[in-house]
Amino acid sequence: MKKRVLFFLACSLALITIQAENIRCIHENVRETPYPQQEHTLYINPSPLLVPKSTKQADFLQFSLSRSKDFSDASTILSQPKPWCLFNPHKVLENGIWYWRVRSVSKEGKEFPWSKTYSFTVTEDIPRFVTPEANVFLSNIPQTYPRIYCFLNDNLEKARRKVHSHPEFENMITDSRNALGSNYTNDTKPYRQITRMAVECDNLNTAYQMLQLDVYAEKMVQNVRCLLAVEPDKKVIGNDFNAGELIYTLACTYENCYDRFSSQERKQIESIIMDVLSLYYKSHILENEETHIFDNHFWQFAFRHFMQAALVMYDKYPLAKEYLEYSYELWTARAPASGFNRDGSWHNGTSYFSANAVTLSYVPALFSYLTKTDFMQHPWYKNAGIGMLYSWQPRALSAGFGDGHEKNNGKPLRIRSAFADFMARTTEDPYAAWYSSINNRYKTESETRLYRMACGKQRPRQAELPADAPKAVWFKDTGEMIANSDLKDYKHNISLSFRSSPFGSGSHTHSNQNAFNLHYGGKAIYHAVGHYMNFSDPHNLLSYRHTRAHNTLLIDGIGQPFTTRAYGNIVRMFNGEHVSYALGDASNAYCGISEYPMWQKNFAGHNLEQSRENGFGETPLKKYRRHIFLLHPNIVVIYDELEATKAVSWDWLLHSPVKFQIDETTSTLTTRNKKDKYISVARLFSEQKCTISQTDKFIAEPNRKIGVRGEDFTAPWSLTASYEPGKANRILTIIQVEANENRIVNIERSGNNSFQCGDWKIEAELNTKRPASLYIWNRKTQSTFSYGKNRPVINGKVYENKRKDSSILYDSFNGTWEIREMRDRPALYTGGIQK
Repeated sequence: MKKRVLFFLACSLALITIQAENIRCIHENVRETPYPQQEHTLYINPSPLLVPKSTKQADFLQFSLSRSKDFSDASTILSQPKPWCLFNPHKVLENGIWYWRVRSVSKEGKEFPWSKTYSFTVTEDIPRFVTPEANVFLSNIPQTYPRIYCFLNDNLEKARRKVHSHPEFENMITDSRNALGSNYTNDTKPYRQITRMAVECDNLNTAYQMLQLDVYAEKMVQNVRCLLAVEPDKKVIGNDFNAGELIYTLACTYENCYDRFSSQERKQIESIIMDVLSLYYKSHILENEETHIFDNHFWQFAFRHFMQAALVMYDKYPLAKEYLEYSYELWTARAPASGFNRDGSWHNGTSYFSANAVTLSYVPALFSYLTKTDFMQHPWYKNAGIGMLYSWQPRALSAGFGDGHEKNNGKPLRIRSAFADFMARTTEDPYAAWYSSINNRYKTESETRLYRMACGKQRPRQAELPADAPKAVWFKDTGEMIANSDLKDYKHNISLSFRSSPFGSGSHTHSNQNAFNLHYGGKAIYHAVGHYMNFSDPHNLLSYRHTRAHNTLLIDGIGQPFTTRAYGNIVRMFNGEHVSYALGDASNAYCGISEYPMWQKNFAGHNLEQSRENGFGETPLKKYRRHIFLLHPNIVVIYDELEATKAVSWDWLLHSPVKFQIDETTSTLTTRNKKDKYISVARLFSEQKCTISQTDKFIAEPNRKIGVRGEDFTAPWSLTASYEPGKANRILTIIQVEANENRIVNIERSGNNSFQCGDWKIEAELNTKRPASLYIWNRKTQSTFSYGKNRPVINGKVYENKRKDSSILYDSFNGTWEIREMRDRPALYTGGIQK
């Protein structure tokens, strides 16, 4: 037993060393490294086996997994040869070392040589979630139609008897009547209307399922016949969103109105569906989706739509059945959120969760029903209620990370409400129930309405925020910390959000490692700036998603590139009653330019370069560690440790919806928001001199002509504190937020490094020639934080810390006062190691 403990301890220490020195990126954008291997820590048990597409040298891949290194004992699993680059064991893997290998197999049965043998270790602390074999899923698909919403069939008759009293009945009638009013019979290019048709198909199908009136079915048939009357539009089929909408609309109408079509029409529908499915599966999906970190378009809509079409066709065409099996295995391995996210928050931008919400509710409902296994027990779903609530609170601006962060101030999107309602009904998650009881816009969300009307599952009777709801949460896998002063008092709640993400930048996330946002009453105090109107215009590339638009740093005027290589990580976090704390490490984030063809194409399309003049390029940054605190209820403290291999200029950034009042002699930044009734005062302290400037201009202004989403083009203010060049710097920031200006206290400084802010005493080492250290103490509560100090005084006694570089907090945790100590938690990387 002792040897086993020492083995795991050695592995952990080795992992920390590897993290610091040899990791190019936490997650490869496109898989280059077989996973898992001995240097990887698993996210889930059983873990999928994943290989790069280059591994496949013939038609199929075959995997072998075993407890024995020579694959000779009874534990050995030999998979059937399949055309995809993954394998799911579908069984809990016992603790210890496992070995695996893979080989290519041709259609004719020729077996290629086995790969090298890889190994990984399973430990007790890995969350477990097991799915049945794919044949269980396939064998339980209904033999008759309808299939797409087969998980509702058992309760439909009962639901129909009560439909007229359902609270969404009138909304259903209104939406279906609008769909009945559409007419495409004279449209010579009906395929160009497929997005609208798909929405109307949902509304008509909901009304038809609930009322069984021919008028709805006949309208669905009429719309499909408009499509069948012309040749399929290649431009529409070439768009993945449109292609999915097309075959879903055809499949949904086909299965519900089968007898209303002639045999020739049915063959025509089948042909279009299978042509599209074959095109995408063989040319775009297979070998790509299992090896890409997260193809957002595919997972948002296409995954669900293609699978629904295959579900209808599976017993008619072998390719449809193969695609269904692939979808099931792919979801098990790489869903619900990349496969490397157990947080319940969304790794690809808070706002863009909405584009995934229907798929994230539909798929587990279908799989759970057909396999008799609860797919909502996946760790991500078990945390999704708290993830939704904290990342975008009711009546508030979102936490502020990713595309669309500026949208819908005070109105989280209704599809978020619908997903929270789905969570409340299926799992009785208290956070989801409370969230959707306040943000109850789900009642007007049509795409998920059929589920609410027909599932027979009721919302929990009680919808209260749990009494033990944490003041701060740490989403370890996605790299976010969100702290609140009082979630229930939303009008006065101070919310601090902080991001340093292992997923890096790109897709719908931004170049904002170690960035924070600060809100009061759901409104922005300091928040990232810019507008999401176009994914790749100059404003998006140079302002909106660039680091300069976020509350973090520029190094020599250079930000973080759009790539998973530009990663960060929250390595420490405490959630005390009086102190919420996180430590983010963005030392690897300023790493050059984007290597992704998509971004290179986007820059070239506007004659732009990823040049130093535009804020891109290599930097000599060596260390960027940001300690950030919410000292409850209203003080934010930030302590930045900065080092480079040569002298650089350090640009400290802050963005506000209102103009800053700047006192450059004391580095005091004041914002008074008369509309939202708060004042914020921030003071910067450093041994290096800085010049402070602000502007209400963007590097690239947004194109107001394409603003069609109600954008507020009121110019925000962007402040830069430019510190003179140096190889190192320490910056301490103390922020006070108040509704009443008279309650802002003066910060008293004694000596170089000691500061008093009300009841809080802060000692911060600002001399870069000395080791970094930070000590925070509250004279009333005795809450104490210590970092970098040897034998600090805590609660009147000297504390013997285990490591000088650890973070220590003395505070009340769940009602109990105790001392907690923490060193860095490395990110769980899934890629390769630089040799």
